[in-house]
Amino acid sequence: MDPKIAKFVTVEDCDSFGVNARARGAPHLADQARKRAIQIRADAHGATSDVERECLLAVYAYEEGLSARKGKRQPASRTWQMIKRHGIIPAVERIVTKREVSMGFTILAEMDLMDFAFEAVVLRHPQSFSPEAIAMSRTRLPDL
Repeated sequence: MDPKIAKFVTVEDCDSFGVNARARGAPHLADQARKRAIQIRADAHGATSDVERECLLAVYAYEEGLSARKGKRQPASRTWQMIKRHGIIPAVERIVTKREVSMGFTILAEMDLMDFAFEAVVLRHPQSFSPEAIAMSRTRLPDL
């Protein structure tokens, strides 16, 4: 990540920089600013472990994708409801083990942000998830 972008501490700084970077023909810097904004949002959420932090990064990345599609800030309402109801790790487990690929997976694939997908988090932290979640994640992300 560009050192200047890594120093941003607010989402607004990232968003402003991203708009300007795209206007100046530097989409790679705009993408880095978007990733930094995702990190800032996740850090503010107060995760208690690395796996929880990565799950939150995935939710905020999904929200970025939804927002890009809609042209305005769009929360991942159903995902947040599930997290509130079950907790972050159990919610990710439920989403990953569904037969159907989630909308978040599809959106992150379209945006080339698969490192943020829940399935990628599961494969990076297999000790936190069931064998079923790991197997499903391997099926969806065979290259990881």
